[in-house]
Amino acid sequence: MVSALTLLGVSSLNAAAQATDTSHPSKEREGGVSVQMPQSPEMVPLDIGYIIEEVEHPRPASRLDVEPENAGVAGAKMGIDENNAGGRFTGHLYSLDTETASSPEEALAALEKFQASGHNYVIVDASAPTLLKLADWAKDKNVLLFNIRATDVSLRQADCRANVMHIVPDRYMLADALAQYLVAMDWKNWLLVHGSTPADLAYAEAVKRAAGRFGGNIVDVREYKDVSGGRRDDVGVIPPAIPGKQANADKTVVSSPKYDVIVVADENQVFGPLLPYRGGGAPQIVAGTTGLTATTWSRGHEKWGATQANNNFEKAFHRLMLPIDHQAYVATRTIGEAVTRNPDNDFATVSAFIHGPDLQLAPFKGIKQQFRPWDGQFRQPILIATDKVPVSVSPQRGFPHASHPEIEVDTLGIDEPESICKM
Repeated sequence: MVSALTLLGVSSLNAAAQATDTSHPSKEREGGVSVQMPQSPEMVPLDIGYIIEEVEHPRPASRLDVEPENAGVAGAKMGIDENNAGGRFTGHLYSLDTETASSPEEALAALEKFQASGHNYVIVDASAPTLLKLADWAKDKNVLLFNIRATDVSLRQADCRANVMHIVPDRYMLADALAQYLVAMDWKNWLLVHGSTPADLAYAEAVKRAAGRFGGNIVDVREYKDVSGGRRDDVGVIPPAIPGKQANADKTVVSSPKYDVIVVADENQVFGPLLPYRGGGAPQIVAGTTGLTATTWSRGHEKWGATQANNNFEKAFHRLMLPIDHQAYVATRTIGEAVTRNPDNDFATVSAFIHGPDLQLAPFKGIKQQFRPWDGQFRQPILIATDKVPVSVSPQRGFPHASHPEIEVDTLGIDEPESICKM
């Protein structure tokens, strides 16, 4: 027990010290203590650009497939908020500046504006030709582009660019993810129905490639030919197997080899959503761009923190998160994580970090993710999902590969030995 005499002695010494030191008068109350508060770092603005190319698309079969006006931008803003939660400790204040373009020339003007105002990191929601135009202009400039829309395989191959990071998977990755699941379920015989647009034909080719890689068997291929000006109610019948015969509401599928799955290639959702119910064929599983799909995000995803992400997004934007939102979110979080690890924000250092093996993101899919060094493609698991819930996650087990056997996601898409990308 401390005696009253001891306490009195301490108080006397304190009083004497205060009386002696008159140059620094104490602001403490009697009996108080002083606490040295850490100073907050000076906040340095870090502006991220966002270019949206407005592209005309055919009207989808369902109005539910029309994207909201803030598609993608909302996801980027969610990432900005998370960046700022950590940026207050490193002295970085993130913001998002958006430009809309109706042509490749307007998109380039927007990029020039961003570059002139010091935007080193720019998210691009645009077609492949426009993205290439931007990348070639930005060559040798301190600008890194993040592709969140274009799934063209060529952008990761002959047309790859070192200043473009691909968040969105290419068609090969998506088709491989779906094919692995179908084969794992022993649904190996596929009827492939595709539209006539270049995008639909490209996805159909990706499906054929995936079938050859993983053991799928395409028993028949048919093309759906849309009738310009036709009534929307006429859409939905599987084209007959007779060459040259066009699908319409009165025709049904003629005799053909048995199939387990109808795989649809209809990226604009013009006819695919009606095939499961008015297709005229055997009532089998429908997969591909409709029905059971391979996607970066599902509104019903709940594992690995996804429930909280979906809830936070819905609370902030009053709608559900779409794949394009998740892709934009990953882009902004990539920038935030790289700058956090390299707080001086030297562009060359941050860019090298994003390209390298030390970047580790965990955007609600169970594993740490990064970019492939040979083509700039973001390595990520792909959800296999219906319109309501995920049913699996690819890569599936049992599909080994030689180049990076410890990285299972490299079974999706173009592996390093196959790549012709020269960055």
